[in-house]
Amino acid sequence: MDRFTDLGVALGLVDVLRDGGIEEPFEVQQETIPEALLGRDVCCRAPTGSGKTLAFGLPLVSRTVKAKPKRPTSLILTPTRELAEQIRGVLQPLAGSTGLGVLSVYGGTPYKGQLRRLDRGVEILVACPGRLIDLLDRGALRLDDVSIVVLDEADRMADMGFMEPVCSILDKCRHDRQTILFSATLDEDVAEIVESYQNDPLRVGIGPEEVSMDSMQHFFWKINSRGKADLSAYITEKCGRSIIFCRTRAGVNRLGDEMSDIGSSFTTLHGGMNQNQRDRSMRKFSAGRSRVLIATDVASRGIDVDDVSCVIHFDPPENGKAYKHRSGRTARAGSTGTVISLVLRSQNRQYRRIQDEVGIRSRFTEPNVDALEEREFVLASPDKDKFQGKSKGPRNNNKRGRRSRKSPRHKSSRHGSGHRNGRRKGKGKRNTRSRGRLKKADSRA
Repeated sequence: MDRFTDLGVALGLVDVLRDGGIEEPFEVQQETIPEALLGRDVCCRAPTGSGKTLAFGLPLVSRTVKAKPKRPTSLILTPTRELAEQIRGVLQPLAGSTGLGVLSVYGGTPYKGQLRRLDRGVEILVACPGRLIDLLDRGALRLDDVSIVVLDEADRMADMGFMEPVCSILDKCRHDRQTILFSATLDEDVAEIVESYQNDPLRVGIGPEEVSMDSMQHFFWKINSRGKADLSAYITEKCGRSIIFCRTRAGVNRLGDEMSDIGSSFTTLHGGMNQNQRDRSMRKFSAGRSRVLIATDVASRGIDVDDVSCVIHFDPPENGKAYKHRSGRTARAGSTGTVISLVLRSQNRQYRRIQDEVGIRSRFTEPNVDALEEREFVLASPDKDKFQGKSKGPRNNNKRGRRSRKSPRHKSSRHGSGHRNGRRKGKGKRNTRSRGRLKKADSRA
């Protein structure tokens, strides 16, 4: 196995990695770092969780030069604020050891701190395209000195409609820059970027070209709208760490209300939350202080947690591509996972189309929780979050699920109608009024 020093990484950076418990490079790092350190463009297809942040981060930190005020010298473009913060967190100690500054900029946060840092001068800028374009329009910075650009999760930026802003940003950077591109897939939009903005790139492919559906068990369970929350809670008690996808932020809040009544350990994530709330939710979920993350599609794009056992499509995904993206939050790093779609009668045709687009064929059956693989999950100690109290944060409930797994409710297909028994009795008036208000809003994430 190669060491980072064998790849050409400076000893000072290797020491920082070792202090963080990282001593041996992953495949994507072995394949890309040596050429990237020489300044060559890189086009790499690699899945989330493969180690690509260090694959582009180590060469970038090694080759970044000092910056003048408002003129960063290296730029990383990424589709979501969660991913921007993850990248900043990885690069901060590496850059700090060489005297370089790192700043992340994205929407949903105040301008004041970002403007102040840019005025002082920062070498490495991690940015979402929308906020970066806004800052450029305000005259808060220039990109003339940017000699290294990284496009991370390029396919997701294309899915989110960022290709035009990305091209505009690249046009403002130095023409002799190094351009490094990482993407889970190299579809038509990404291929156009490679053709137009890269010069003889090193081409590397890591892992399968698409998310493999074969590493997951797919279940399509026939249900009606009543009792979906009860069934979802019971599934997560059996399967362990899980993500439940809802279509809208109002749907996330509504399900959160019901899961709170049931007593499930959960946290929520959607685009209506501010950044502190989103960060707090992700810390709770990734640290194991909540069993379940309830999220919308847009908010979920920055989720990078390896040991998710189960994904539940509480509401149907928009299409087959969205089904793959949601489902790909499980069965990562060589593990297996469970994917469950809760299908209303009116959604049968929609899910048939999704199955055709994804390339799977699965019968629609009655719920049978006994058929699911049981995964152990031990709720982490609810230590106080050092950021707790700075913002209200999302609603969370860290109690253990109170329903016994021996409950006949959703026990097997023989009792499949159990989930149709409606809402749990004894709910207070306050929660009922809250859900009534939420029904009036159906805004997307």
